[in-house]
Amino acid sequence: MNNDEVITRFYTAFQKKDFRAMQQLYADTAVFSDPVFTNLDAKQVRAMWEMLILRGKDMTLEFKNVQSSSTGGSAEWVANYTFSATGRHVENRIKATFEIDNGKIIKHTDVFDFKRWSKQAFGFRGWLLGGTSFLKNKVQENAMGNLKKYMERK
Repeated sequence: MNNDEVITRFYTAFQKKDFRAMQQLYADTAVFSDPVFTNLDAKQVRAMWEMLILRGKDMTLEFKNVQSSSTGGSAEWVANYTFSATGRHVENRIKATFEIDNGKIIKHTDVFDFKRWSKQAFGFRGWLLGGTSFLKNKVQENAMGNLKKYMERK
């Protein structure tokens, strides 16, 4: 399987909310980072996708511009969902980069505009504090706490 196929399979599985198929595409040594979930290992990233998919009942996803190279690739994707902490609708536009080895993702980095996301997720409070490290650190802390609790229950 070439790198283009790995990335396409990943997002197609994501669209279908098939977290097991997504999990299988990560190497056992994989790492993941985005503005909310930073420096996850393979076990954590697999659990993160499972948690987000199972909790994100109304989530929809579109992806485009899949590009690949001999060592990885990239894609753009948009997630639409209700942020459970506030009940507010979010449209998150994300740029993903991948390092892939032997058909498995070894490094996955998602980048998005945290301030834009926080305005949607938190309304006025997000607009006011979205550019601060205070809100970003609080969101990261809560996300990692939720992931830890989720993993402990499994």
